[in-house]
Amino acid sequence: MGDFAFYFRMGWDHIISPDAIDHLLFIAALTLVFTIGEWKRVLVLVTAFTVGHAITLVLSVKDIIRFPDMWVEFLIPCTIVITAAVNLFKRDFSPRSLRVNYFLALFFGLIHGMGYANAIRFSLSKEQSLGWSLFSFNLGLEIGQIFVVLLLLLLTWLFTRIPFVNRRMWVTGLSALILVLALQIAIDRISFLNS
Repeated sequence: MGDFAFYFRMGWDHIISPDAIDHLLFIAALTLVFTIGEWKRVLVLVTAFTVGHAITLVLSVKDIIRFPDMWVEFLIPCTIVITAAVNLFKRDFSPRSLRVNYFLALFFGLIHGMGYANAIRFSLSKEQSLGWSLFSFNLGLEIGQIFVVLLLLLLTWLFTRIPFVNRRMWVTGLSALILVLALQIAIDRISFLNS
């Protein structure tokens, strides 16, 4: 049970800690287009992201695939920039229009999984059950993501109750802010190309 608690906490911390700003921005960009009434669809979305990163997490930890850390760390904010940009160009918030977010969650989850692998790979020892450790880590990560998403859905509900703030303004404003922050992170991380 000690290993479960350790890896669960590592997964939770990986999404909740202040160092996880890139992952928090991605989750926010993915989910801020939804309302609290669509919480079931949001849970499916977050789970699609978890499935995507779980796949590459397993493949990376088992050394089936491996990408240089510097490229993974650069690609992660790029996924945020793209997701936020997609939000800015949405014409409406119909289920059909929001369907693209599920594909972004799954596909970009693959990239984020490589970043998670870099964090967890060094913690695994030969004696530990890889499956149990990865399950515990992913469960902690999933619970952390759900916590963040519920907070964001609540904030969306509160802010869109303000008379002069509608859903379009909320999504556009936050998406633009997320895009700028993620672009800055990407620019900071691209410096490795010059070294």
